[in-house]
Amino acid sequence: MKDKSEEIKKIVRKGYAKAIKQTASCCSLGSCCSGTSQAKTISKTVGYSDAEMSAVPEGANLGFGCGNPVALASLKEGDLVLDLGSGAGFDAFLSAQRVGKSGRVIGVDMTPEMLAKAKENAKKGGYNNVEFRLGEIEKLPVEDNSVDVILSNCVINLSPDKKTVFKEAHRVLKTGGRLMVSDLVLGKDLPKALKDSPEAYVGCLAGAIKKDEYLKLITMAGFQEVKVVSESSYPVDAMFGNLKAAQGAVASIKVSAVKR
Repeated sequence: MKDKSEEIKKIVRKGYAKAIKQTASCCSLGSCCSGTSQAKTISKTVGYSDAEMSAVPEGANLGFGCGNPVALASLKEGDLVLDLGSGAGFDAFLSAQRVGKSGRVIGVDMTPEMLAKAKENAKKGGYNNVEFRLGEIEKLPVEDNSVDVILSNCVINLSPDKKTVFKEAHRVLKTGGRLMVSDLVLGKDLPKALKDSPEAYVGCLAGAIKKDEYLKLITMAGFQEVKVVSESSYPVDAMFGNLKAAQGAVASIKVSAVKR
């Protein structure tokens, strides 16, 4: 299992390193990788406003999300926010604007190329309250009981060990700290050929699990008040192209939870 997990991480890391070099969207399955314009179209579809997309440095929004967790996280001045799988920094920068100079944002990503891009964007945008760290979400480079809010956007589905991800999230949150994730889950099983496809894994599909299982893992990690804030069918054909077999199987959910 460990070997398989490492192989999956290797595939994902390689896929996202390639994507950042091409400034392409997460839909690496073929049809919709057309850069900045497509990224904005995708981001608008999943809940970002034009104002939000204009408020970050160019190149921060890669169109990788499946929701807008920042809009639902009720961030406050002074909060310390942790972004799991921070990519080029889109959600981290939006969060930084909300928590103000007295707050701070930490982004964690396992792809060095993504981290380099995020740091470049932070410098370009003058974000002094944002820090990006290289690390895996299954082993967060963050202290125990130190974070007010955790955000994640279409990243946890990529992890081969989601149970550990949620345990780590619980570990680093303060008592009373909040979790707000946007992610993809399944309403029915994917075709085997798709589930076994490395491209589908990088494209945020093959690693997705059933919604009930996803919510159960959050509860098992020790979180309380686990709620599905919103849920919608995910337009697989529009985002990835030529995946009719998966149509209707995938949903985008926004989930909140609290550490008590």
